[in-house]
Amino acid sequence: MKPGVEITDGKTRFTVRSPHAEALTLCLFDGDAEQHVAMTRVGANWTVELPGELRGSRYGFRASGDWNPAAGLWFDPAKLLVDPYAMELDQPFIFDASLPAYGADTAAIVPKAVVGLHEPVSPAPPRFRHGGLIYELNVRGFTKLHPDVPEALRGTVAALAHPAVIAHLKRLHVSAVELMPVVAWIDERHLPPLGLSNAWGYNPVAMMALDPRLCPGGVLELRDAVAALRAAGIGVILDIVLNHSGESDVLGPVLSLRGLDDAAYAKAPDGSLINDTGCGNTLDFSNAAVRQLALDTLRHFVRHCGVDGFRFDLAPILARSPGFASDAPIFAEIAADPLLADRMMIAEPWDVGPGGYQLGNFPAGWLEWNDRYRDDVRRFWKGDAGVDVLATRIAGSADLFGKDCRSVNFLAAHDGFTLADTLAYEHRHNRANGEDNRDGHGENFSWNNGAEGMTDDPEVLARRAAFARAMLGTLFVSTGTIMLTAGDEFGRSQHGNNNAYAQDNPITWIDWEGRDTDLEAHAFKLAAWRAARLAEFARFAQDGEWRRLDGAPMHPGDWEWPRTPGFSWEGPGYAFRIDRNGPVAGPA
Repeated sequence: MKPGVEITDGKTRFTVRSPHAEALTLCLFDGDAEQHVAMTRVGANWTVELPGELRGSRYGFRASGDWNPAAGLWFDPAKLLVDPYAMELDQPFIFDASLPAYGADTAAIVPKAVVGLHEPVSPAPPRFRHGGLIYELNVRGFTKLHPDVPEALRGTVAALAHPAVIAHLKRLHVSAVELMPVVAWIDERHLPPLGLSNAWGYNPVAMMALDPRLCPGGVLELRDAVAALRAAGIGVILDIVLNHSGESDVLGPVLSLRGLDDAAYAKAPDGSLINDTGCGNTLDFSNAAVRQLALDTLRHFVRHCGVDGFRFDLAPILARSPGFASDAPIFAEIAADPLLADRMMIAEPWDVGPGGYQLGNFPAGWLEWNDRYRDDVRRFWKGDAGVDVLATRIAGSADLFGKDCRSVNFLAAHDGFTLADTLAYEHRHNRANGEDNRDGHGENFSWNNGAEGMTDDPEVLARRAAFARAMLGTLFVSTGTIMLTAGDEFGRSQHGNNNAYAQDNPITWIDWEGRDTDLEAHAFKLAAWRAARLAEFARFAQDGEWRRLDGAPMHPGDWEWPRTPGFSWEGPGYAFRIDRNGPVAGPA
């Protein structure tokens, strides 16, 4: 019997997993009125079938049993628990002191799941092409200030289907947009007292349920946006967080899994929570029920929304039991699934646990974020790395991936400096986060070109503009898949904040009217050049010839640091030039 809600033959069945509860109650809501229905144990699950097709009904669960957190038992019938298989919620999560407190009733503040059960779509083959351009964006920040998007749509998934948005993506020849998390999340408990809120969504509670703040139209809104983007030739990749939940550490709230089946979280031999995510808890992928929830989550977004693939946050967690294994069960289960086997799978190949850096170690067919590319390109243009390092990165990072070029090359991502801030700030400026500037990366391989932060000095601004063009040129001539973070194509700044996860304000809202249109035009030209030659990029490492800037062939000594400031490359279909003294990079 599968967890979730099923409607058949005029009846509605509710099923939830809770192997150690003594009793489970289905709670149905009509306004503020709450109706209780006892559920029946069937193995590790509890179930109840009610007459009628209860579409649109709001519900939750209450679980009874022992309260012994040290033993992983968090049963408190005062807690309204969200169905881990919920697909839609009636309101966002809001952190409150009652959520972790034993005996405090939480029905008034916890979101209720909504019975939807939309008809599935027939997933079309993925739009994404290997070697194409992925465009990473924060749904809220991307359109919150967009002047051409109607105000009522700004900051929502529906805004992504607006013609002005699609036109911009097409001018960049975007193969797929990668949406930062759109499922329901809760603020970390330290944020509300600081007057801050989570702006990124990497703190989920219900893995399938879309957050009403970003997707008020639920499944149908995401489905319609995916369809509109696909009609324009643009795929959709969901950044998905399956490594931890917003229930956090032992001081965190009791919202869903913790109150139903705490065995979903990985534990050390002494019973303490493992924290390989840095977020307080870690989902245990050696647990078959956890893998089932993860697989069902992926299937849901393919079956009901038609998405092209997934980017997995802190992806080594998927393969920990407890150490990382490249042949972990989840990989075979995804590959064998008829709905998932052809979808694009992208790993963020690191977490903060022991042996957590696994770049290059994911299965064949998986793409991987390549932070070595990001750092080495920055180091080259800063003057701290030689042309040998840069050539390895732009040729596909064979030292990491061999002949199987699975690299996702990027200059910047949602965490860390934006491209513009890489060239304007030598140090992070994160005091707005309320952590005394201790959070975020300390080493960004960034430099300020003569003045920290904002300046009117024309010479400094000219140098920054030249380096921005050169770095974008480097990205667009690189073999493998490339990723551009929204706004980097026109100089988006976060004013030196390299960890803006808690800045749901103009720091993360893209300033469309203040964008650098000259840099944007340059990015459009680079994108058109690459798109016209995309088929040739797969032959980069095998064909063509490396040359010095004077046109002579490169000799072994020419690769030595710091002798050579650049090189050119000529091959079938395209050529480019890299010159640090310029600085210039791009089509020759």
